[in-house]
Amino acid sequence: MIRSRKVLLLFVVLLFVPAACQPNEQINKALTQIVLTGFSSTPTLTPAPFPTLTVENTPSPENTFNLSYEDQFKIFDELWNIINDVYVYTDFNGVDWDATYEAYRQKLEAGLSDQEFYLAMDEMVYSLGDDHSVFLSPEQVAEEEAEYAGNFDYVGIGIWAGSVPERNRAVIYLVFPNSPAEEGGLQSHDSILSVDGGPILDEEGYMNDSLLGLEGTEVTITVQTPGEEPRELVLIRGQITSSIPVYYELMISPEGKQIGYILIPGFSDITVNERVDDALKALNADEPLDGLILDNRINTGGFDTVMKGVLRRYVDGLVGHFVNREREEALMVKAGDINGSTTVPLVVLVGYDTVSFGEIFSGILQDLGRAYLIGETTDGNVETLWGYDFDDGSRAWIAHDTFRPINNPGSDWEKNGIIPALTILSQWDLVTFDTDPVINAALEYFDNH
Repeated sequence: MIRSRKVLLLFVVLLFVPAACQPNEQINKALTQIVLTGFSSTPTLTPAPFPTLTVENTPSPENTFNLSYEDQFKIFDELWNIINDVYVYTDFNGVDWDATYEAYRQKLEAGLSDQEFYLAMDEMVYSLGDDHSVFLSPEQVAEEEAEYAGNFDYVGIGIWAGSVPERNRAVIYLVFPNSPAEEGGLQSHDSILSVDGGPILDEEGYMNDSLLGLEGTEVTITVQTPGEEPRELVLIRGQITSSIPVYYELMISPEGKQIGYILIPGFSDITVNERVDDALKALNADEPLDGLILDNRINTGGFDTVMKGVLRRYVDGLVGHFVNREREEALMVKAGDINGSTTVPLVVLVGYDTVSFGEIFSGILQDLGRAYLIGETTDGNVETLWGYDFDDGSRAWIAHDTFRPINNPGSDWEKNGIIPALTILSQWDLVTFDTDPVINAALEYFDNH
């Protein structure tokens, strides 16, 4: 039996595959790398991409043959028909979908292991070229659901990082609380240049597994804070049990205004709602804010329910429509104010790594005139995905809708991205929080308005 759920998924987890079978590269450009590097009894998982979400464990198992040909063909046939019936683009992005059926039917008839079959199904979905739809093996589904529940449980150093291949380094976006990284003094914007004397990136520019190891073992990393000389740091790998942290800070503008700052990492973790609420309460604890900065520059999207839970703190009512082949569905938001959050002046920061519901969230606030956007134009990847579960525990996320904003329904966010009112360029690994020109531009905006 196939069940469906509507989400916009960007926290996709791709099973590690041999070097000859590379992960979906476009997905690898759509996700941020969480490096909770570890070692456990579960398969190695390389959540895929933009930079790349990376949760690393032990090597993947050998190919197995638990699925019969009949089982494989049933899943394949159901998957093909789902896409044929509901895929948002009726021309399948120029792909001959009937020819695709024949090509993959022949692959199945030639005989595939379980891992080869799941990879083939993901390849078939990826051939649609929307950079969003994906097929997950049962192991990947289990990891995805753990992420949604906020149940990260790995051995590692506890950082959320992205690769910077042009400078052959990884840059830290967030540090997990009570982690070896935090205890070692690592901070957001720090770069990891090497691990135990070797590179941190592989030949394709993605983070490798050099941070892997057993709990209690040492790892030596070369770290550089922007504007400082590189330094060596020895960390002891430890157990990381945490949901995604939401960083916030109370800032004072040059003109003395009280400005709150919240970094929203994404909407794939259901605990993000609660953590953003906690940040709002803390920032307004002493006196009302004069302005609030919502930093979405590393927001890789996630689930509609999580996005709505955050969005309702700032807006109310009809904000747009999801549109598919057959109908349109209104997106209604019921406001829930926290210490003046529905009226506080907003600046939202966006960039190339703002993806999916991160884009829709930012675009809605701009479309309603609720927020002033600063940063770089987003890439444009706003299809809504519907999930379909199969009898073996695998799952497909298929592009089902596009989003149409309420005030500017002619806007094509998929084609043009979300365009900020003020374009300011900034590279995360070359600035600190205090010297970030995008944040400083936001403070200046509040002082002038």
